[in-house]
Amino acid sequence: MNLEKQKLTPIFTALSKYREENIVHFDVPGHKKNKDTFIAKAMGEDIISFDANSTKELDMLSHPVGVILEAEELLAEAYGADNAFMLVNGSTFGVQTMILSACAPKDKIIIPRNVHKSVINAIILSGATPIFIQPEIDYNYGIANGVKVETVKETIKAHPDAKAIFIINPTYFGVASDLRKIIKICHRHNIAVLVDEAHGAHLPFHPYLPDCAMKLGADMSTASLHKTAGSLTQSSALFHNEGIIDINKIRGTINLMQTTSASYLLLASMDIARSNLALKGKKIFADLLKKCAEAKVRLSKVAGISVISEDYIDENDEHGIYDFDDTKFVIKVNELGLSGFQVYKILKEEYNIQLELAESYVVLAVVGIGDTNETIDTLVSAFEDLSKRFYGKKEPFKIEISNFFEKPKTIVLPRDAYFSPKSTICIDDALGQVCGESIMIYPPGIPLIIPGELITEKIISSYKYYMEQNCVVMNDDEEQGIIKVLGEDENE
Repeated sequence: MNLEKQKLTPIFTALSKYREENIVHFDVPGHKKNKDTFIAKAMGEDIISFDANSTKELDMLSHPVGVILEAEELLAEAYGADNAFMLVNGSTFGVQTMILSACAPKDKIIIPRNVHKSVINAIILSGATPIFIQPEIDYNYGIANGVKVETVKETIKAHPDAKAIFIINPTYFGVASDLRKIIKICHRHNIAVLVDEAHGAHLPFHPYLPDCAMKLGADMSTASLHKTAGSLTQSSALFHNEGIIDINKIRGTINLMQTTSASYLLLASMDIARSNLALKGKKIFADLLKKCAEAKVRLSKVAGISVISEDYIDENDEHGIYDFDDTKFVIKVNELGLSGFQVYKILKEEYNIQLELAESYVVLAVVGIGDTNETIDTLVSAFEDLSKRFYGKKEPFKIEISNFFEKPKTIVLPRDAYFSPKSTICIDDALGQVCGESIMIYPPGIPLIIPGELITEKIISSYKYYMEQNCVVMNDDEEQGIIKVLGEDENE
């Protein structure tokens, strides 16, 4: 990587120059950079002065030939990719672009069942046929890990005509599969490897972090720069290595769906974040990883608390845990007599700490480049105090974890189910019906069930459990307990 070139921030530099020219604007946006407008007074003059429309000087995201092209080339170099595309629709859009670029209708794509809802939406949009594989499950922590190499081999043997495989690197909980071997195996069969690195935009910048998909030779990956690289929310990037998937197909797919009014605030923030990590990332994450290791040692000594650390790694691939991102704090709390959902709520309401997400037994805290010794100490101190308040006061919280990892049976392909006639019924009446919508628990947005899958007693029980825990259960109907199933309503 050319560090001298990585000092450049072409979009941010051009935007800074452009806003200093005192142009009289008769183009959009409508605030015209007027410091007396309501939006400037509410959000600050700097915000609106950087909020620009595409011009010759600022280039155009849908057809970059100037500063955006230069920024994308620097981004590709920083991530070890042949090509990079800046995205302003988040990694949700990156995921959709990858799948639509790799799969035509009816093409098979191998997918772990713990994917984000954006993957299921992409399956519906593309018409591809999902071949679901189960990730390995840690029933102690109650989380899904990565996928085993052997599982991938067996699936390819059963479906040698698969066009692509979709891998999460790392998972929401920081676990990485043996991506190097998976890529090697898939490429022997001319299967494109698509990687969701939404939570891994920081991976290329320190050797103690899990390997980055592009540097291992994956065909495409998408990374949420806003999640772990420090850019503004909704800014993301799509990466591509030449080979199986044609770059023109990718560009065409992007332009099919991405806005033509790209936010230069987002683009400039990616430009700055990339340069910062390329130049300083190794030092930044060396310091952070040291702080994380020290904090996890403290947490491991807290009664009723356990935390995943580097000793979780299983290089023999018995449990789908080839590597682990130590910036993720997966903290098991059920021995306190509380569920993860209760701890999530307590920390926000009583300690003013916002965690990333909760599950039945664990909560997840994500450490990023903006964290300090003080913020990490605040997190650890809160758990030390929780232990004093709750440990030993009541029985550990227990629930049948296996119920939450049932692999639903596919009856109808997701796209066919999405476009089929549906009726709306109470969840209590849904046993044995075929689901007509995606039902997600958010965060992180992993579907409990998707269109075309069979509704079982365990699905209904899980749905009710998440409702009782005051989780955000996302489905089409705003009324709780009401879902769509296939088949027209006989009363209509």
